[in-house]
Amino acid sequence: MTLTHRPLGSGHPYRIDPDQRHPVQPVAGEPLEIRVTTDPSASSARLHLVDLAGAELGSHDLVDVDPDELYGDGETGDGHLAAASGARPDIGDRVVRRAVLTTPDVPFLYRFTVDGISFDGDRTAPGQWVAAAADEVLAVTGTDRVVADSVSVLTTADGPRRVRFALPLDAAERVVGFGERFDALDQRGNTLDTTVFEQYKQQGNRTYLPSPFAMVIGGAGWGFHVATTRRVWFDVGDTDNGRLWIETTIDDDRPVVALHIPDGTPAELLDRHLDRIGRPVRPPDWVFRPWMSGNEWNTQERVLAEVERSVELDIPVGAVVIEAWSDESTFVAFNDAEYDVHPDGAPHRLDDFTFPADGRWPDPVAMVDRLHELDVKVLLWQIPLVPTDRGDTGQVAADAETMVANGWCVQEADGSPYRNRGWWFTDALLPDWTNPDAVEWWLAKRRYLLDEVGIDGFKTDGGEHAWGDELRYHDGSRGVDANNLFANRYAAAYHRLLTDRGVDGTTFSRAGFTGAGSVPCHWAGDEDSTWEAFRASILAGLNAGLSGVPFWGWDLAGFSGEIPSVELFARSTAMAAFCPIMQYHAEFNHGRLPNRDRTPWNLAERHDDPAPIEIYRHYAHLRERLLPYLAAEADHAVERGVPMMRPVWFDDPADEQAWSEPLHYLFGRGLFVAPVCEPGTEQMTVRLPAGSWIDPSSGERHEAHAVVEVATPLHRIPVFVRSDHEALARVIRG
Repeated sequence: MTLTHRPLGSGHPYRIDPDQRHPVQPVAGEPLEIRVTTDPSASSARLHLVDLAGAELGSHDLVDVDPDELYGDGETGDGHLAAASGARPDIGDRVVRRAVLTTPDVPFLYRFTVDGISFDGDRTAPGQWVAAAADEVLAVTGTDRVVADSVSVLTTADGPRRVRFALPLDAAERVVGFGERFDALDQRGNTLDTTVFEQYKQQGNRTYLPSPFAMVIGGAGWGFHVATTRRVWFDVGDTDNGRLWIETTIDDDRPVVALHIPDGTPAELLDRHLDRIGRPVRPPDWVFRPWMSGNEWNTQERVLAEVERSVELDIPVGAVVIEAWSDESTFVAFNDAEYDVHPDGAPHRLDDFTFPADGRWPDPVAMVDRLHELDVKVLLWQIPLVPTDRGDTGQVAADAETMVANGWCVQEADGSPYRNRGWWFTDALLPDWTNPDAVEWWLAKRRYLLDEVGIDGFKTDGGEHAWGDELRYHDGSRGVDANNLFANRYAAAYHRLLTDRGVDGTTFSRAGFTGAGSVPCHWAGDEDSTWEAFRASILAGLNAGLSGVPFWGWDLAGFSGEIPSVELFARSTAMAAFCPIMQYHAEFNHGRLPNRDRTPWNLAERHDDPAPIEIYRHYAHLRERLLPYLAAEADHAVERGVPMMRPVWFDDPADEQAWSEPLHYLFGRGLFVAPVCEPGTEQMTVRLPAGSWIDPSSGERHEAHAVVEVATPLHRIPVFVRSDHEALARVIRG
């Protein structure tokens, strides 16, 4: 007979695991749920509670519960990661049992009996919310807007655990920011938190790239930043329309939370925030050219064929991301390359590899040279972990052994190596980016890709794998403080590698936290090819910019599931031509036919319609003509903190009507863009921002806040040029 119970669970921030306590930190007098799993043969199970002196506090039956009731039916949709996306834990034939009780008001121990066999549980100290003086737990700079008497501390017998307080919201104020958010610009009326998390598609209010920074628009103009790397929860006028409640964790040895509350316009607030957390770093100009990739381009022949096909079709290419290049074990060696294993995990050089002539990558250097001849930059995909499920031999096993032996992994509280608890590369080891020796070892293994193969950057995918407040890092920090920083440190390490090797390159990251903009560039992560996902991605890009991440892009028209319609691809291409990074990508489809690549020629073939090629070609050439403008606006974004892609009200916060079209935006100082985001749209009513504007298609001029009817055939996106950038109108007309 066996029973499993993990009091803290897996660390999944949004799921109660089948064998955990919830909440992990109980509150006296509030509901407490304790779950276990048992063998299916168990006939009875009970939970027993005693205080620390051994006095009985009661016992409760552990009642069977249907997993479908807890986690749904397990339907996860299309996509190669759907079945493993973590919405439903793998329970196997185990039985989930639980007890729901009222939390005692004293510290207690609990244990279990299953068919008369006793199992240990855990000790826990319930908390109670106690009113506190603001200056005891908050260090406020700027205007102190903390609501009087709103501050309280969740206090336990073991010390303080959380602090909670409120900021006032006037009726006309809107709250924007909080990192890259897919659900809305104005978060008023919502609840959200700041956890770096991999939500596979349909992100809602979860995000790869959160930040506890926001701006309050519509009143006097102010903002706030909870200066912590810990998880912060926000109730933005949901429970109480006039209050923004904020809650975060604290320690008894560090009970004070720093809170910055500056006043100013949106531009002033963001600029000051960037001064405090770190300015964005300017990527090289080539980043602003069109990118292409597909996760089934898993041979040298296929990569060259796709890029050369684009060139032959007169479709400009600035960069190609090669995702499926490595063995997906080391993420260092090209797939099917032959080499001797280095038992000590030492780095390889190019001469250490033999590339079979009939292999997938017979000559990587020649491939990169050819791509460079075509004026195409090359990025290789990375993931920050070492798998442990690839057997006991080979370089991956040697690398894992090296990491463990040297203490170069993120660790559990007991000092053992942390093994990834997520659904992607489960049980893999994570490098500890706070350990200089670990970082040097990790990067040294990749130097040959820059020095000898000649690549131009890395797609630094992942970064969301560190789960659990109890984890330990080399610098002495715990998971509660450091997990959100894992993605930033990962991308920063690769960025330093590029800089140290003298490569005019970039990283391209999915995950991050406050300050992520100091390591360019970022993209919006996994999405389906749907109109809903298109609209959500625009919101994500605007929110990312408002949070200090200006160099952002998305997988235009989505990367997962069935291919987009011609209309969706055309509208997405047009919008992507007017966002900081223009790129398309396609998810791995297990080699199944028909092909799901998002190349314009595959879409043209699949739909038996030449429009995808013609429209993408048009906008790719327009993108090339815009390069001088994009370079100048990138400089401005770095120097002044103004996002390249930003809502209209950012420049004119008094313009209340700008909120009626949240997907319309300014792109640099000279362009206003109104994407077509609904199918079947043949005409749009567009309200222009403040200033004087030119319609580049007709040359017609319009004054501030003019309402213009715009015909929107498939090839056209409503774009207007500010009159002091008149030359741009000629660039757009071509």
